[in-house]
Amino acid sequence: MSRQFTAFVSTLALMAGLVSSHAMAQVMAPPSPAIAGPKDVPYVAPLNVTVDMTDLDHRLFKVHEVIPVDRAGDFVFMLPKWLPGHHSPGTELQRIADLYVQAGTTRLEWMRDPVDMYAWHVDVPQGAKSITVDFTYLAPATSAVARVVMTQEMIDLQWNFASMYPAGYYASRIPVNATIRFPAGWGYASALDTATRGDGTVTFKTTDYDTLVDSPVYIGKYFKTYDLDPGGPAPVRLNVMGDKPDQIVASDEALAVHRKLIQQAYKLYGAHHYDHYDFLVSASDKLGGIGLEHHRSSEDGIQTNYFTDWKTAYVGRDLLAHEMTHSWNGKFRRGWDLWTPNFQVPMRDSLLWVYEGQTQYWGNVLAARSGLYSKDQALQYLAIIAASYDNLPARKWRPLQDTTNDPIIAQRATLPWPTNQRSEDYYNEGLLIWLDADTLIREKTGGKKSLDDFAQAFFGIRNGDWGVTTYNFDEVVKTLNSVYPYDWASFLHTRLEGHGPDDTHGAPLDGFRRGGYRLAYTDTPTDFYKALEARRKANSFAYSIGISVAKDMTISSVLWDSPAFKAGMAPGGTLIAVNGRTADADTLKAAIADAKTSKDPIELVVKVDDYVKTIKIDYHDGLRYPRLERIDGTPALLDDILAEKK
Repeated sequence: MSRQFTAFVSTLALMAGLVSSHAMAQVMAPPSPAIAGPKDVPYVAPLNVTVDMTDLDHRLFKVHEVIPVDRAGDFVFMLPKWLPGHHSPGTELQRIADLYVQAGTTRLEWMRDPVDMYAWHVDVPQGAKSITVDFTYLAPATSAVARVVMTQEMIDLQWNFASMYPAGYYASRIPVNATIRFPAGWGYASALDTATRGDGTVTFKTTDYDTLVDSPVYIGKYFKTYDLDPGGPAPVRLNVMGDKPDQIVASDEALAVHRKLIQQAYKLYGAHHYDHYDFLVSASDKLGGIGLEHHRSSEDGIQTNYFTDWKTAYVGRDLLAHEMTHSWNGKFRRGWDLWTPNFQVPMRDSLLWVYEGQTQYWGNVLAARSGLYSKDQALQYLAIIAASYDNLPARKWRPLQDTTNDPIIAQRATLPWPTNQRSEDYYNEGLLIWLDADTLIREKTGGKKSLDDFAQAFFGIRNGDWGVTTYNFDEVVKTLNSVYPYDWASFLHTRLEGHGPDDTHGAPLDGFRRGGYRLAYTDTPTDFYKALEARRKANSFAYSIGISVAKDMTISSVLWDSPAFKAGMAPGGTLIAVNGRTADADTLKAAIADAKTSKDPIELVVKVDDYVKTIKIDYHDGLRYPRLERIDGTPALLDDILAEKK
């Protein structure tokens, strides 16, 4: 054996010993530095937050913050993580840059917490009374990055990305003084109360950090405010900013409808839970779309022609009614697992079928009662909702209750097969459940009681209070029983945890039947269906062959288990030809209609990646578009629900 070989063998033996020793003695990393949990005690002194938003060219929010401290040593400050209204962790962390911390003139090196990435540790020196935190929020320049919050004409300031707060306290026990700087001459609105105002500089009255995060600021070059409830119990304002001056001008007719919305909400709930309420409305193709609730305000992204084409641009008008309803349902009354003492404690979403589902119901009802929708428009929209759940294969395997986890699971990312996955169905299928409950109460009581009585009993307590009152499943059931005694627990469990009426996997449509209507399909789309297609710039054949196509004939969606799916189609391809002719929406529509009287399959040529495929769909039932039809000889309870409340 050579010396070299002997040395090689010895080396192998040593390495084997090291590996063996390592395998026998695993060592775990020590725990990360502790972050104090929130305590219900007052913070030492107010935070001072200043946000400079004058750099529109680079779309930067420059934040300067002074945080008082009362001790030396490890100190933790945090960016809000779990965001109310989102029902999930935020996604703003990756856009924080230029983070510097100082105590007086001494720079303090920070360390990001290795477990909670939204938290930073600094070592506060002896004698320091405060630290300063400076950072930049890099606002997305395009929607390809994330939602746009700053343009050349407007700004949507959300404090959850433009402020930090100390660990160890309830957010409601941390006082804050906030100042904003923005281009001179621009208008602004917020639920925050103004202390002083200059041209392009505003300082708000001292508030608490919980309220600050719940009170975004809208700032616009073209800005107008309308009083929606003159002389009412609390000021309600419609604050509108637009890409262009004409987009913020509301006609007397439009204002009358929005004023009626406030009165119908008061008649429904019998109370209000704010000292003033501000609709923050952006009419924009540039600012990112949004519909986000707050206790005394809401962020409402509308079409640019919302006011300029008042008579025709009606799709989506339930938005303001929905978001305002959240002041009662979601803010004042909140599921007990959604209330948290600060923004780092994880939320649990099990009761979103009340928080969002009943809000979706009342949002549509109030839209009809106030005139945001006509009765026919409301019925046509409800038909679209009903059809989408009556043709949803995912209901076979996934109960509605599980979709309350979707804000955390999916965070509204695009899904590959949404009809076999489900996505936040607690909104619109939740609406169907509450319609079911409303019509049941009306039927059983001969119209003497309704879900309106539940709304007053559940949300109409403690008039004027804008604190938070939590609830659980049992309290929902108890309040329903106070309106009409019934086995509401089983009623709700069946619809939340089951897979359809009698396990047929169809949607819960009893509310329509009791309401005097049935879901039907005809070969002609309703006006609402056509308007929705126009807004989405797509044509839907979901209930015939099972596809939707964009304006450029890209296949935007394919219904799972539909004729198109079974023929081998998937989203993402481009439709090139239909029955030998160049493809467009009208050609496809004609082919589907003609197939009803033909035995030949519909022949589609589709480009998928670098391949061109011919797909034959053996479908002969013609065009199918949903609508609601009256059931002869039955009371029109649904009409009563949608009618103005006197």
